[in-house]
Amino acid sequence: MTITVGNDTAKTRKTLTVGDQSVAYYSIPAAEAAGLGDFSKLPAALKVVLENLLRFEDGGFSVSVDDIKAFSAWADNGGKNPREIAYRPARVLMQDFTGVPAVVDLAAMRDGIVALGGDAQQINPLNPVDLVIDHSVMIDEFGNPRAFQMNVDREYERNMERYQFLKWGQGAFNNFRVVPPGTGICHQVNLEYLAQTVWTDKDQNGEEVAYPDTLVGTDSHTTMVNGLAVLGWGVGGIEAEAAMLGQPVSMLIPEVVGFELTGQMVEGTTGTDLVLKVVEMLRELGVVGKFVEFYGAGLDVLPLADRATIANMAPEYGATCGFFPIDGETLRYLRNTGRDEDRIALVEAYAKENGFWRGDDYAPVYTDTLHLDMGTIVPAISGPKRPQDYVALTDAKTAFTREMEETFKRPMNKEVAVAGEDYTLSSGKVVIASITSCTNTSNPYVMIGAGLVARKAAALGLNRKPWVKTSLAPGSQVVSEYLEAAGLQEDLDKIGFNLVGYGCTTCIGNSGPIQKELSDAIAEGDLVATSVLSGNRNFEGRISPDVRANYLASPPLVVAYALAGTMDIDLASEPLGQDQKGNDVYLKDIWPTSAEINELVERTVTREAFISKYADVFKGDEKWQAVETTDSETYDWPATSTYVQNPPYFKGMSKDAGTIKNVVDAKVLAVLGDMVTTDHISPAGSFKDTTPAGQYLIERQVPVREFNSYGSRRGNHEVMMRGTFANIRIKNEMLDGVEGGYTKGPNGDQTSIFDAAMTHQEAGTPLVVFAGEQYGAGSSRDWAAKGTALLGVKAVIAENFERIHRSNLVGMGVVPFEFTGGDNRKSLGLTGEETVTIEGLDAVKPLQDMTAKITMADGTVKEITVKCRIDTAVEIEYIENGGVLHYVLRNLAKAA
Repeated sequence: MTITVGNDTAKTRKTLTVGDQSVAYYSIPAAEAAGLGDFSKLPAALKVVLENLLRFEDGGFSVSVDDIKAFSAWADNGGKNPREIAYRPARVLMQDFTGVPAVVDLAAMRDGIVALGGDAQQINPLNPVDLVIDHSVMIDEFGNPRAFQMNVDREYERNMERYQFLKWGQGAFNNFRVVPPGTGICHQVNLEYLAQTVWTDKDQNGEEVAYPDTLVGTDSHTTMVNGLAVLGWGVGGIEAEAAMLGQPVSMLIPEVVGFELTGQMVEGTTGTDLVLKVVEMLRELGVVGKFVEFYGAGLDVLPLADRATIANMAPEYGATCGFFPIDGETLRYLRNTGRDEDRIALVEAYAKENGFWRGDDYAPVYTDTLHLDMGTIVPAISGPKRPQDYVALTDAKTAFTREMEETFKRPMNKEVAVAGEDYTLSSGKVVIASITSCTNTSNPYVMIGAGLVARKAAALGLNRKPWVKTSLAPGSQVVSEYLEAAGLQEDLDKIGFNLVGYGCTTCIGNSGPIQKELSDAIAEGDLVATSVLSGNRNFEGRISPDVRANYLASPPLVVAYALAGTMDIDLASEPLGQDQKGNDVYLKDIWPTSAEINELVERTVTREAFISKYADVFKGDEKWQAVETTDSETYDWPATSTYVQNPPYFKGMSKDAGTIKNVVDAKVLAVLGDMVTTDHISPAGSFKDTTPAGQYLIERQVPVREFNSYGSRRGNHEVMMRGTFANIRIKNEMLDGVEGGYTKGPNGDQTSIFDAAMTHQEAGTPLVVFAGEQYGAGSSRDWAAKGTALLGVKAVIAENFERIHRSNLVGMGVVPFEFTGGDNRKSLGLTGEETVTIEGLDAVKPLQDMTAKITMADGTVKEITVKCRIDTAVEIEYIENGGVLHYVLRNLAKAA
C-alpha cells in the first residue's frame, strides 16, 4: 500500500520511537490539538476508522476535514452521526469458495480492460491479498486413521481445476498470496499468524508508517480477528475486489453498541456457552449495520480465545463486527502465538500513545449499551435452525420435544429399521457430531476440554453410538500439535473423532454423505435426524440434506451428544451410557474441571508450536507443489472446464455508463418469508442430478460422484445461476407447501426458478423478488447477489436486509427496496401473480422514498411507498454502471 501524506493532516503525522525502531504515525491527540475535534470519548473501534481518514485525508482520496470532524460530532450526539465516509482497509482476506469467483472476476476484468483498449496490468490488487484454501475438503472418510489422507486425496481429485486456476492467479497478480490446502481455516490462520494488530508499511518517501491493522474479507466470519483488536468484517467478493483495486469502502459512520462484560465464567461453562448467550441478547436488541464493542472488568479475565469466539459470531448476532480493544491480553496472545517481539512492543507503545489502549480509565461514549454478568452463564446449545435460538442445556430435551410438535409436526416415537444394522432410527437421533469451524477449534480451552471428555469416556468404556458420523476438523495444524502433545488425540480417536482434515468441513456443509442405509431409513420414515456441531451456522439445508435439525454446541458437548446419540436426552440428569461394570455414566462423571483444562493448555499450547507450524505456511505439501499451471497475464479459459468459466459481466461493455433503468411491468419470480438466508438464495452444499445444476453437469458427462458442491463450483456461472434460490428447504410462497427452488412459470405451471427466469429473460421481462425480515442473513457470499442478477431480477423488495447482502445486490446492479408504513407481502396479499412498476430510478437519491405500483391479478392497482436502499451517492454510480466492477473497469479504462 502507498501511504500519501495529506495536506490538512500533515500536522497530525508524528514519530514514535520504540526500542531501536522509529516509525511515523498519524496521531489522534495531535488532531485534537489541531482543532479538528474532541475524540477522547470515541470507542476504540471507531478510532480505528478515524485514524484511517486522518491518514488518507487528501483531495485524491475522497476524505475531507469535515469527515474527520464528524467523529467529534458523533460523540457529542450520543453516538450517532450517519455521515458517508470513504474507508480503506489495509488488506483483504479470502477463502477459496468466495476467492475463486473473485479471482475469476479479476481475470475477466483483465480481458475486459484489454477489450476497452487498456493494459492487463492495470488489473492488479493494490493492497495485500491472502487467500486461504479451506472450504474444499469434504468428509468422505471418518472414524479411522486413514480418514485424513483419504479426504485430502479426494479433495485434490475433485478440485484440481480450481487449484490450477488459483496457482495461476498467484503468479499472475501482484500482492496476491495463496495459503495451500491442509493448512487451516482462513480466520484461524489470520488470527494466529497473518494479523499484526498494528500494521507497518512504507510511504511514497520510503518512510515506515505504523497504523491499525484492518481488513475486509470475502467471508462473513472475517470478524473473528476483531478479538485481536483488528478491525475487519465480511464483504461480498464484489466489494472485496473493488477494495483490492483501490476503491474505498463507502460506509456511514456506524453506531457503536457497548457490551459490558462483568464477573467471570463459573466451573463447567465454556466460551461457546458465553457466545450463544451474547448472540441471543444482541439479536434481541438489534445491531444490524452497527459495530459492537466489548468492554468492562470482565475482559480482565476473558482469554483472547474466548474473545475471538465472540467476535467470530458477529454475523450471527447481526453486527458489522464485535470489537475488543487492545490490552494486556492482546499482547499475551501475540507473544504466545509467535509474533515478533519488536512488533509486540510497537503494538503496546502505539496503542498507548494514540488512545487505543483499554486501561482502567477506559470509558467511551456508546450509542447504546448492554450488560452481562459472565457468572450467570450456563451450559447451552442453539438450534434447530438459527444461531440465536438459545437453549440452556437443562431445557434441551424439552425444547426438542416442543420443536417436534410445533415446528416439524412429527411424532417422536416412530422407529424405522436400518438395513443391515441391529438398531433402529427415530426422530431426534444424532447422525452427525462434528468438532468443526474456526469459531471453536481456535480456542484451546474448549478443544482440550473435548479431548478430556473423550479421555474420561473412553476410560469408562463409552463410545459413540454406531449411527453417529463423528469428525474432527481443526482450524489449524497447531491444534493437532497440542492435542498430540497432551496425548488427547489418541483418546479422541478411540471414540471416533479422528482427524478428517484442516478446513471448514461440516460448518460449511461439507459434512459428506452419511451411511446410505441411514439416509434411506430417514427418508422412509420422514424422520427429523439431527446434527450437533461446534460451528457458527445451523441454517436449514446447510449441514446435510438428510438432517432437518441442527444444533450448535461447544466441542465437549459435541462429544457428549455423540456418546448419547440423540437429542431426546437430558444431559444434565440422564445417563450417557454404562461403563464396563454396567454402572450408569453421567455427563458430570466425564466433564473436566477448569484446573485440568488450564494445566494442559499452559503445558502444551506453546509459542514454539505456532512458530514451527507457520514457518512454511505458503509452501504447502508435495501435492500442492506438484500442481501445474500456466504463466500468462490473461487466463486461457479452458472451454471444457465445469469449474472455471469466463463470466458474462463485461462482454460487450461500452466505455460509458448509462442511467438507472426504471422497473416497468416486472413479473414476480419469488415471494419469500422471513430470515431467508444467503444459504437459501445460493446454497453451498451438495446437489442432485435432478436439479438444473445437476442436469447441466450430466449433459457435460460429469458423473454424479464428481458433482462436488455448489461452493466448489462458484467459478462457473452456469452452475451457480442454476443453483440460485435452489436450497432444498427454501419455500416460495407462490406455491402451496412446496420446498425447493420452484416457482410459477409464465404459463402458470410449476417449474424450476431457473427455467422460469430464462423464459422471462427471452421475452425481455424484468423480474422482482418479494421477501420478509432479515433478507440475506448469513454468509457473505456474493453469488447470492450474482445469481440474482444473472436470473434477470432487477429489484428485491423486502421488509429489511442484512448488511452484506444489501451491499452485494447494489454491487451487482440489483436495486434493494424496503417496505414502509407497515406494508409487507402478507398485508398486501401477494400471491406472485402481480406485476410491479417503480419509476423515477433515473433520478434517484440515496435512501429515497419511492412509489411502487403493484398491479394485482384482478387488475386492481395498489400504490405503496418503498424506501430505496441505495444508501450512498457512490452506490448510485455503481447501479448506473451495472455494478461496482463495471464502475471500476470503466474508470481504469478512461485513465489508460
